[in-house]
Amino acid sequence: MAERSKDEFKEKCPNISKELDGKGTVKINAVRTSAREAERMAHSEHGYEPTVVDYIRRCATDGQAREIIDYLEGRGEIEDDYAKWLRKQLAEHGLGSFGKRTKPGHYERAATG
Repeated sequence: MAERSKDEFKEKCPNISKELDGKGTVKINAVRTSAREAERMAHSEHGYEPTVVDYIRRCATDGQAREIIDYLEGRGEIEDDYAKWLRKQLAEHGLGSFGKRTKPGHYERAATG
């Protein structure tokens, strides 16, 4: 009976069925779990203040990203726990997990449309 219902569902809702089977899904490589980080991004349109993730996204190597994290942690601009979490993400998921690399002038171009 369960198999019949599953086949019926696939027939009636093929696209949803594919999504539930993992076909046709989109992988998201960027991760942002800090509430403070998300809040700062939400207000970025009204007087932009770069975040640690913005600085990391400018990096070309993992070493550069570690330097940014160390520097901001040393200045007290990010908390120790958050810095540790960023280093872990960098080690486990790589530089690309913070989002696509941005070039100089990216935010100025985005602000002017």
